[in-house]
Amino acid sequence: MKFPLLGKTLAVGGVLIALTLALQSVSGIVSEREGRLHEAERSVADSLASQQSLLGPVLLRRCDETWSVEQGEGKDRKLVAERREFTLAATPATLNVAARAAIETRHRGIFKVNGYSMRAVMTARWAELAAFEPAAQHAGGKLLCEAPVMFVAVGDARGIRVATISVGGASLPVLPGTRHTSHPRGFHAVLPPAALAAGGVLQAEVALDLVGTGDLAFAPVADTTAVVLDSDWPHPSFAGRFLPNERTVSAQGFKANWQLSSLATSAPQELLNGGAVCGLGGAAAEGKARCIETFGVAFMDPVSAYVLSDRATKYGLLFIALTFVGVGLVEVLRRLRVHPVQYLLVGSALAVFFLLLVSLTEHIAFAWAYLAASAACTVLLAFYASFVLRGARAGAVFGAAIAALYGALYLLLQMEQSALVLGSLLLFAVLGAVMVATRRVDWYALMDQLRREASPSVPKPAQ
Repeated sequence: MKFPLLGKTLAVGGVLIALTLALQSVSGIVSEREGRLHEAERSVADSLASQQSLLGPVLLRRCDETWSVEQGEGKDRKLVAERREFTLAATPATLNVAARAAIETRHRGIFKVNGYSMRAVMTARWAELAAFEPAAQHAGGKLLCEAPVMFVAVGDARGIRVATISVGGASLPVLPGTRHTSHPRGFHAVLPPAALAAGGVLQAEVALDLVGTGDLAFAPVADTTAVVLDSDWPHPSFAGRFLPNERTVSAQGFKANWQLSSLATSAPQELLNGGAVCGLGGAAAEGKARCIETFGVAFMDPVSAYVLSDRATKYGLLFIALTFVGVGLVEVLRRLRVHPVQYLLVGSALAVFFLLLVSLTEHIAFAWAYLAASAACTVLLAFYASFVLRGARAGAVFGAAIAALYGALYLLLQMEQSALVLGSLLLFAVLGAVMVATRRVDWYALMDQLRREASPSVPKPAQ
């Protein structure tokens, strides 16, 4: 071959293309397995309860006014009955919520889904209830109002385990539903007639045991809302329209405090206007321009094993390219010849590492899966390199370099915020090492030598 270096470069480039396709297949497997995890999460949510939002307690009263109106003149004069229906609602002046959420892991096959069980005690106080004793607005009108009810709405009523409502120290019967058209899921209690006659002041305590999956949100519907939430989950993702005023996060769990005023949120007004509840992402329900603001926490893994595996696979081509650079450097410095097939086998072992990582993380913790997969591939590559590079010492050095690359990749996966700077420093270090190692190489002489070695020797003519 006239240009052996060019042919070798093209062959190794073809190997890189083939390995790129293999890495794309592994990435597809990761996406497929992650999709199955989401299916398992939806299955648990369908069987248990989905994400929960807690709204209330709120007072509600339906009234009906009837009156007569004269129509016509003379003999055609007659009385026509007219009617109007309206609903009165009152949000608390103060609302204090003390909640404790415990994580309960559910399983669907090999997949784990985080559910939670929450115990909440809500203390609400209304300072002015004169509006709940309305007067007729029409002359001769007759006003009939139902007994007022107190309701609490939740995101998924299937998650309600125990609910109690007490007013003035007396427990009230709890009934299903809320009687509110915009928030039908929840429970309510009918207030006794004397409840509204206590000087315009009403205080109630609601205790609730609630289970759910994914998110837990609270709606600040009072003039002043205070929520204290603690849990044994060490990776909270606080979300919604308001972050905690104070929070403490440790390996044993977290504790968060929210203090909100109606001056900072439109939630009470949106509730009275019939708005739907916002999700923790702040999005309004379909067909609704406005929604009731919420805040809370998502009990999700901050970085799942599939996310880490996917990120590792995206570094796969760079990982393989750096390994090939190292092998090529050994070729140049030690005047060895490594066949493209050997490059292919080394690259295939590196690609199989990512497949091993994905499969192992479904059964053991990611750190242990990474250690097992990287150790297996390092030993295999060190053993193979001892023959390709013609020496046990060279194979051990190659294995140590591969182990260092695996260590650098693990740091890249764990240090998400610093991954760019760490990766840049790694590439700079590799480039610097290559430039230092080849600083005395005469590339023209090297290519001439390769051409002479590749060209068949021509016998000299006889004298």
